[in-house]
Amino acid sequence: MVNEQNTTAKSRKSRDITQFLVLIGVIILLNFLSGFYFFRYDLTEDKRFTMAPATHQLLHNLPKPVHVDVYLEGEFPTGFKRLQAAVRETLEEFRIYGPNFSYSFIDPSAGTDLKKRNKLYTNLALKGIQPTNLFAMEGDKKVEKLVFPGAIVTAGGKEEPVMLLKGNQAATPDERLNQSIEGLEFELASAIRKLANTKRKRIGLVDGHGELSNLEAADFITSLQKYYDVYRVDINKVPSLETLSALIIARPVKPFSEVEKYKLDQFIMQGGKALFFLDAINADLDSIGPQGYFAFPYNLNLDDLLFKYGVRVNADLVQDINSGQIPVVTGQYGNQPQTQLMNWRYFPLLNTFSQHPLTRNLDAVYGKFVSTLDSVRVKGIKKTPLLFTSRYTKILVPPITISLNEARVNIKPALYNKGPQAVGYLLEGNFSSVFTNRPLPEGLPANTLPITTTGKPAKLIVFSDGDFIRNEVNPKNNQPYELGFDRFMRTRFANKDLVMNAVEYLLDESGLINVRSKQITLRPLDRIRIKEERQRWQLLNLVGPLIVLVLFGLGKYYLRRRKYAQV
Repeated sequence: MVNEQNTTAKSRKSRDITQFLVLIGVIILLNFLSGFYFFRYDLTEDKRFTMAPATHQLLHNLPKPVHVDVYLEGEFPTGFKRLQAAVRETLEEFRIYGPNFSYSFIDPSAGTDLKKRNKLYTNLALKGIQPTNLFAMEGDKKVEKLVFPGAIVTAGGKEEPVMLLKGNQAATPDERLNQSIEGLEFELASAIRKLANTKRKRIGLVDGHGELSNLEAADFITSLQKYYDVYRVDINKVPSLETLSALIIARPVKPFSEVEKYKLDQFIMQGGKALFFLDAINADLDSIGPQGYFAFPYNLNLDDLLFKYGVRVNADLVQDINSGQIPVVTGQYGNQPQTQLMNWRYFPLLNTFSQHPLTRNLDAVYGKFVSTLDSVRVKGIKKTPLLFTSRYTKILVPPITISLNEARVNIKPALYNKGPQAVGYLLEGNFSSVFTNRPLPEGLPANTLPITTTGKPAKLIVFSDGDFIRNEVNPKNNQPYELGFDRFMRTRFANKDLVMNAVEYLLDESGLINVRSKQITLRPLDRIRIKEERQRWQLLNLVGPLIVLVLFGLGKYYLRRRKYAQV
């Protein structure tokens, strides 16, 4: 009997050792194989850790080392730590998929030398990383900290600043942080692509119709020239537009000839991309005198072209209660006029956007003398409205008398009942030529190719405000302000982000801009309940695991005793 028990014990021991060795062997084999086959699984509901294929390809094919310095090291309030952790997680994903990618976190406030620290602050601001005072509540305590929520991407001796705290300022702080986290992958990947891109596309700024001057469009042109080759193009003087990747029509005031319109039409038929910034009404703040100003429609000779493509720019002006401000003289103090900022309802603040990647999570855009847009049913064309006025609008049709005294008049909300008005449209598809079944315009060269009536896939974006793209100019030194900066309200709006996103969407063949559609669901906690039940949950988190551990140990002890007692 004793021998039989010894034999059984040896057999069980041998079996346990064999199982243990097999398990060790399987683990070693799996580790060996994992060195050759890389895989990751994102189990989150909103796939927040899943990168887009365009980002994978960009990082995998980096031709030269790319390094990112992030200025978000240090202690932050709880809400801001989410952004810090999300940036770190995103960059770690970039490092895993990019063999030439590296990053580091820097605390700009860590230095004890005040002079060096202030110098670093100044350098970051000059590079485009603007500081922000962070206010947050930690329990009952208010916390304030100067932070630089940005990064500098470096590649090949060039630098590109990236602001990491973005989003719509009208949103709550938690929502804005969430919007910033949603945009991290795009903002960082876009900066990397701009530095790594060696094939610069050609963009033509159409000239010859009173378009914006180089000074009025200085910031936009300068921003474009960092990544594209930009040229002024007089359509009349070039035989073809086929060497260009995109055309930008920036606030023309004179009509296009039929020859120019034909060349523009055929450029689009060949799959060209075009961006229209059009004013339908001749209105300008500087033209308004003491007695007012009569505003009449422009004749740009583009109505039939755009109508054929699927959109119509209406000859009207929108007044919006949600508007910007201008200085108005309210009296005299001695010999000096006294001015006061007053709402100017011809300058709408556009803060309603579609969920399209081009406009998602944008801050407010500043419009000036905006007209309405209508979409027209055209077979095979996808039409996407991009941005809207508020719902408190009034529409004026010519002849329109514009007077500065209107800023003094009290608002009657009942008159502003026209609802949201679309002021930007994206058109995509195979367009049909406006010259179908029409003779060629007179003045074309004799060797002009036959009309292409049905085009290749193309993209157009039409905005009913030419001032979206115009920067203000400092009257003291004649230097341009940043696009979107209003010198009266001392506020920067998202005009630059809008127009740069528009250009990128038109010319982006990789689909990287679609990363802007990434959505992370915000699940805020009930702060009042947290405060009331804080001790209970702290106690549960502290004692609960210990109780589970003790119960597990007792259960295991009971099962082992029962098992071996039977033997």
